[in-house]
Amino acid sequence: MKSSLLNPKIYPLFLGLSLLLLLTLTGCSLFRPFFTKEVEKGAEKLMQEGEEAFEKGFYDEALEAFQKVKDRYPYSPLVVKAELKIADALFLKKSYEEAYDAYVEFERLHPKHPRLPYVLYQKGMCRFKQIRTVDRDPSFARLARDDFLKLIKRFPDSFYARKAEAEVRKCFSHLAKYELYVGDFYFKQGKFRAALGRYLYLLKHYPDMGQYHKALKRLATCKAKLKEQDQD
Repeated sequence: MKSSLLNPKIYPLFLGLSLLLLLTLTGCSLFRPFFTKEVEKGAEKLMQEGEEAFEKGFYDEALEAFQKVKDRYPYSPLVVKAELKIADALFLKKSYEEAYDAYVEFERLHPKHPRLPYVLYQKGMCRFKQIRTVDRDPSFARLARDDFLKLIKRFPDSFYARKAEAEVRKCFSHLAKYELYVGDFYFKQGKFRAALGRYLYLLKHYPDMGQYHKALKRLATCKAKLKEQDQD
């Protein structure tokens, strides 16, 4: 009896199934170069559009293009660049909280990336840009200071560590002025003990921030006022 595989009616079906199985097992490797090339062309085109918009200051358009690179081509090497560009675009459009979150996410995803010193510096700048006047809550000055100090500790020899040192000094200066402001506020209200505490704190923590002599003079005045009160 002849094998059924040699039957002219069955043989074409067998051949077709064999080819389908072969393509499945190989993952269509013959077509991969074509698809990979086309994918990269699409990612590169979007990236170029985003960078052109970015350079012109059209940050919303740039953000849209960079986000499309991430969404449409998640395995492209350009995704990492798009992630950082998204953070930069948010920063430049003054969306500082969103930018901060984007830099944090980049740091989490790419802890060994060569541009990490820049990312850490930008985290500090996101906080620094939100510092308010000396009569308002100085929380952002403290947060910026802490971010810059972390950068300096982690990458002490980097270009951005040197830049961060200058920003740290600005943060300290702001905090010193805030302490002086609050001390003066208490002093004007006749709360000399509270004012004294602020001046002492300034002298201890920010002695070289340009407020030293003012604080020292007002400290002496507070002590004199408190002495007068004790004598009454």
